[in-house]
Amino acid sequence: MISREELKPLEQELNSPDRAIRRNALAEIASLWRNRQLPADPPGLLHNLHCHTCYSYNGYGFTPAQIAYLARKSGWLAAGIIDFDVLDAVDEFRSCAEQLDMNYSCGIETRVFVRELADAAINSPGEPGIAYHLGLGFPTGTIPPCAKEFANKLRATAGARVRKMVELVNAALDPVRLDFDHDVLPLTPAGNATERHLCRAYREKAEKQFSDREARAEFWAGKLKISTDDGAKLLDDPVKLEAKIRSVTMKQGGAGYIAPTPTSFPALEEFNQFIISCGAIPTIAWLHGLSAGEADVDRLLDLHMEKGAAMLNLIPDRNLGSARCIAELDRVIAACNERDLPVIIGTEMNAPGQKLVDDINAEPLRKHVATFVHGARILAGHTLFSKLGRGYLSDWAQQELPGRLKRNAFYAQLGERFTPARFENVSDWPEEVGKIRMIIDSTNF
Repeated sequence: MISREELKPLEQELNSPDRAIRRNALAEIASLWRNRQLPADPPGLLHNLHCHTCYSYNGYGFTPAQIAYLARKSGWLAAGIIDFDVLDAVDEFRSCAEQLDMNYSCGIETRVFVRELADAAINSPGEPGIAYHLGLGFPTGTIPPCAKEFANKLRATAGARVRKMVELVNAALDPVRLDFDHDVLPLTPAGNATERHLCRAYREKAEKQFSDREARAEFWAGKLKISTDDGAKLLDDPVKLEAKIRSVTMKQGGAGYIAPTPTSFPALEEFNQFIISCGAIPTIAWLHGLSAGEADVDRLLDLHMEKGAAMLNLIPDRNLGSARCIAELDRVIAACNERDLPVIIGTEMNAPGQKLVDDINAEPLRKHVATFVHGARILAGHTLFSKLGRGYLSDWAQQELPGRLKRNAFYAQLGERFTPARFENVSDWPEEVGKIRMIIDSTNF
């Protein structure tokens, strides 16, 4: 067994900006795993299916390889990545997860316009009609020809929006000004910059421009409209400083805030069509139940399901702040269970300090463990069977398993009994569900 001290160089290489270095380090770790030389926690039910990577923004700088390794050494049931507006991390994460023989999912997140809720805030505070929305379970990062135009437009629109934001914030933070190509793009592995990248870039630019600590504190105090003492305190906490920069300059009311219109983001229907054409699953993003759009949970779920959504994602840690939020959490989960709508959970990891994994055995999540695990296994089973073109929303699934209850049970059984390696060991998967179940039931591991 290799010691944790001996592992440190490999762990560091997993976060290298050089993908070849990450690939080689992961291969060595996978070899250790296969030879039972890798220190790892025993398998359990903990999982995180909403991990942003460095290809949009990860609060810890984690690459896809690092997230796969974290999941394996921590004994997770499954791990899932998701990035804003791009699928750049999908193929790397898929390769890493399969080398480590762990169940996984890959996804994308963006904001969409929901015409039916145009007058109500949904899960993007202060932005009526705008909703964060997800696609989960992409089998590959290769986009089919029919969806490439949409993918290219999504990436270009997101990039143009962030560039415009820099222009606006530059004017507000003058003389600290960013050159997007020089100061921001180097912080990203594939050019997909987010607001959080901008905050880091502004903090670092101010450090260079105001080498004197007192002058820097006065600069931020003036720009962020706080006292000099508070400005000085923020210098000692980069996480809080970047959060303050974001809230003051980029969110609603800030100089860099760009108010959305119905054409700022793709329509819900258009994004769902893209997700399905790529073999993935449109997924509702739940905030906390306190907005006007989420108040009527039955209307919200039914509307999304009519538009093609087949799962719901929530961030449990964001729903535990008050008794009311906990009640809303219970309410939306009950509504999903009534509809046989799988529930997927994760922590996001897109800001420093967010948990690496949810403690699903802690109150008040303990009573929902079966729901969370069932959802994770369904998504894992979908990802495995997508290799055969038989994912959760495929023509095959709709023909062979038209009811959600039976479909959920089938994919959950796949996700429970099979890992990538075990799945590949089955040389012939028949078309008939009954015969597939016989294989699942008779396979010994």
